[in-house]
Amino acid sequence: MSEDSAGQSVPSELNPGSAGGPADSEPHVAARMDKYFRSVVKMRASDLHLKAGTEARVRLDGRIRSLQTEPFTSQVLEEMLREILSPEQLAAFEEHGACDFARQVGENRFRINAFRQRGLTSVAARRIPKEILSYAELNLPVVLERLADHRQGLILLTGITGSGKSTTIASMIQQINEQRACHIVTIEDPIEYVYEDRKAFVNQREIGLDVADFHSALKYLMRQDPDVVLIGELRDHETFAAALQAAESGHLCFGTIHASSCAGAITRMLELFPEDARALVRSSLEFNLQAIICQKLLPGDQEDVPLIPAVEIMIANSTVRKLIGEGRDKDINGVIKNSYNEGMIDFTESLRRLVETEMISAKVAYEHAPNPEELKMRLKGISVSSGGIIG
Repeated sequence: MSEDSAGQSVPSELNPGSAGGPADSEPHVAARMDKYFRSVVKMRASDLHLKAGTEARVRLDGRIRSLQTEPFTSQVLEEMLREILSPEQLAAFEEHGACDFARQVGENRFRINAFRQRGLTSVAARRIPKEILSYAELNLPVVLERLADHRQGLILLTGITGSGKSTTIASMIQQINEQRACHIVTIEDPIEYVYEDRKAFVNQREIGLDVADFHSALKYLMRQDPDVVLIGELRDHETFAAALQAAESGHLCFGTIHASSCAGAITRMLELFPEDARALVRSSLEFNLQAIICQKLLPGDQEDVPLIPAVEIMIANSTVRKLIGEGRDKDINGVIKNSYNEGMIDFTESLRRLVETEMISAKVAYEHAPNPEELKMRLKGISVSSGGIIG
């Protein structure tokens, strides 16, 4: 039995060199990779990691754990990938050394990245829950419901990889799907959550499957008569410009970007553009940005809630818009601290509330606090100079 760094392992009957195992009863060629996906579902793990030269690993309750399997060879991993990759995906993997794709296994969906490291093959797969949970079930602030009620503008989700951005957006899209008679179009690479038409109807376009690339998808987006648009990741100036154009045209647009704070997200967005274009982008943000939601997933302190989101929410009120227009992004955090009554919240206050409600431990809160001393004061009920403490 192998162990992870915490001395924990998960027994497994999986064998990377054989097509035998739980999936044998189903007559399709991808049994070897699929049986690992089924094990992830059974264990309720969030991620699967396969790497040449080592045993399989999963992420369970936020921690990496080793499975009791024989080490993979790079050849076996490549053979397993060939069983599930399309010819186009295989060509991309061989040319670029990496490939993103999705895999449906029964009722469960996985977002997968196959890549090479030191000339060998590795696979990282994220399980996408089939149920789209509500804000309450995800322990998210109820203000998100109000934000999803907007009819136009740009709403951004930020955070590091694995911080739950896609899950939060899915809840907001599902709220619209259930409450509004409208047309929702998503552009994703790959598709993660799958929506069933409710009051709205949803068209989901996957890069590489339904359309060649983001450029082509964005080119035709406005001709598809959308009311709500989701652009999975704003990865360059082209995708971000398209998101702004959609917002300016009277649509509600959602997107994700990697940033560690709301103010930092604005800086990150501007960095996508050449210097001489940033003033125009800033002006567009001033008038079209509705909100930025930045989140982190932290270890929970309750047995039935292994991971809990800490969130920072910036709502573009008149003061925020003025600061964006004047280039005073660093002053935005002070506005957030003084605007809790409008639904805004900063990370420090979010951590304080999670500790007060015993959702996370004080130790975890201090480890993730932007300013541990400020958190300490707030836990004692002492207000900071910029205001914001309630009670």
